[in-house]
Amino acid sequence: MSFQDAVMTVLTKKYADFSGRARRSEYWWFVLATAIVDLVLQAIGRGVGNQFLYYIFALAVLVPGLAVAVRRLHDTGRSGWWLLIAFTIVGIIVLIVWYATEGESGTNQYGPSPKAGDSAYGQAPNPNWGQN
Repeated sequence: MSFQDAVMTVLTKKYADFSGRARRSEYWWFVLATAIVDLVLQAIGRGVGNQFLYYIFALAVLVPGLAVAVRRLHDTGRSGWWLLIAFTIVGIIVLIVWYATEGESGTNQYGPSPKAGDSAYGQAPNPNWGQN
């Protein structure tokens, strides 16, 4: 997934979508894009003496940032609730390792693999998943 595709997917197509899975590239490109914009807006804010634009941007990307983080955890086979361990120092390190870990191949309990080679990605989820 390219830089532009990742950012557009997170901000437009899946703004508040906490279900499904996200590839590493989708997550990390979005993190890079928000970090760059954060730095630029903070520099502008320091220059004019007002951080208003930075705070507006931070609020605007809060929900999609959480959503892509949860989808990334889903790709590694973990529940989105694991995001709460970020409130500890060790938890932040663990999350970074999980975000950098390759996702599970094939379909898991959160949906089909988002890898390009998986033809099931992008289709509606099967309502019978997990049922015997």
